Amino acid sequence: MSEDLLAEITESVIGGEPETVIALTRQALEMGLEPMEIINQGLVPGMDIAGEKFSRGEFFLPHLLIAAKGMQNAMELLEPELVARKQTFKSVGTVVIGTVQGDIHEIGKSLVGTMLSANGFKVHDLGVDVRIENFVSKIEETRADIVGLSALLTTTMIGQREVIEALVEAGLRDRVKVLVGGAPVSQSWAEEIGADGYAEDATGAIQVAQKLMGAKS
Repeated sequence: MSEDLLAEITESVIGGEPETVIALTRQALEMGLEPMEIINQGLVPGMDIAGEKFSRGEFFLPHLLIAAKGMQNAMELLEPELVARKQTFKSVGTVVIGTVQGDIHEIGKSLVGTMLSANGFKVHDLGVDVRIENFVSKIEETRADIVGLSALLTTTMIGQREVIEALVEAGLRDRVKVLVGGAPVSQSWAEEIGADGYAEDATGAIQVAQKLMGAKS
């Protein structure tokens, strides 16, 4: 019975049915399923499959966004239960993410943050139009493993370079990996500014983040 319910949660995430995901997650809790079981055997597999479909061109961005919304809403329901049971979602690594100063594009950055969370990362999303000093202070505060810098305009790309320079000045650059992305960003730009990784989409960002964590260990 519990396996059927977890499979339904997975299918609802893939199918882009956020309200059903919430209802089934609540039902699973009422049946006595552990929050970690719901996450690892219901939600995460659904997000993984949605990501794979996006990579293969079977899903488009709206499909992935609505799948991520279901996952995100269910996690909000489960987090108080995890705290109450003194359980923790084992973190793969800590990521600070944001859209650089002067740029207010939200969707791509938020999707990357949600998918990183779904794949076991602890994510601190600073939002959009983030000042350089806010990136630096948050990285210092959280002892982040990775910082994700998003830029959707050619005029704001320079902000990615400026954050890296600020990290060098603060003595933090050796401690944190820098992942950059956004429509005008490229692998050559990432190399030019000294970033550690570049991804052109959310699923690519997960793969690069996992590789960067492997390099740190």
